Amino acid sequence: MKITSKGQVTIPQAVRERARLLPHSEVDFEVLPNGDVLMRAVKPAVSRTRRAFERTRGSANASGFKDMDTDAFVQWLRGPLP
Repeated sequence: MKITSKGQVTIPQAVRERARLLPHSEVDFEVLPNGDVLMRAVKPAVSRTRRAFERTRGSANASGFKDMDTDAFVQWLRGPLP
């Protein structure tokens, strides 16, 4: 495997699949004391919106939401303003 003039290298498909690297995945590199290079997948940060949806998943029929209109629900999802 060779590094291109732009510093790019192709990660073999078997390695991408085993490491669960998808297109646009982020990776980080670390140079170890012996000179070896370690590549790690960067875990994506969870956005406020994703956390809000995870909090509400499966709860649309909960009694707390029964009489809530869309605007009130969106405000609840967004939470208090910082």
